[in-house]
Amino acid sequence: MNRIKLKVLGISYSQTQTGAYALVLAEEDGERRIPIIIGGFEAQSIVIKLENLKPPRPLTHDLFKSFADNFGITVFEVFIDRLEEGVFYSKILCSNGEKEFPIDSRTSDAVALALRFNCPVYTTSEIMDKAGIIIDTSEETPDPESEEDSGSSGLQEDEYASLSDSDIKAVMDEAVKKEDYERAAALKAELDRRKGKGKSDKE
Repeated sequence: MNRIKLKVLGISYSQTQTGAYALVLAEEDGERRIPIIIGGFEAQSIVIKLENLKPPRPLTHDLFKSFADNFGITVFEVFIDRLEEGVFYSKILCSNGEKEFPIDSRTSDAVALALRFNCPVYTTSEIMDKAGIIIDTSEETPDPESEEDSGSSGLQEDEYASLSDSDIKAVMDEAVKKEDYERAAALKAELDRRKGKGKSDKE
């Protein structure tokens, strides 16, 4: 089985499901990307780590990391091993120092943990051939494969259109302090959207 190493590019708004987000993964040595629909909570958790923000209280994935650290368990790899009917399935590969064992996981949770354990994310060449796309960065993110539905209400990106990048970052920091992680995720998605379009910071 050929394996392909992935990197986390960021979070963007879902173009297919209102209130949901797209986690964008890219092959490390290539141009193809895999957008995966994720829920608001998972998007928030990923954004918090990508931006190295410090929430006042630990999120669920932070709690998992602390629990694992205290019991000598480490996550050394995340493997997206299946794609069935638009749903991605993953395994979290763990070790307690004596043996290794896999844990089934949703891909969004697995990636959130991979960021916290600083471990690599892999998928198969078959999944990349099936779901991988080359995104024209001058356009919006195309419709991604669906992983999970989200009932959370998203924030509209035009709410932040008049703000500069630095202003958005400041508002995002404030949202984290207030534990408004949905707003923080929406702000991060707006920053990623601007980067994709090459929009400059207007001071």
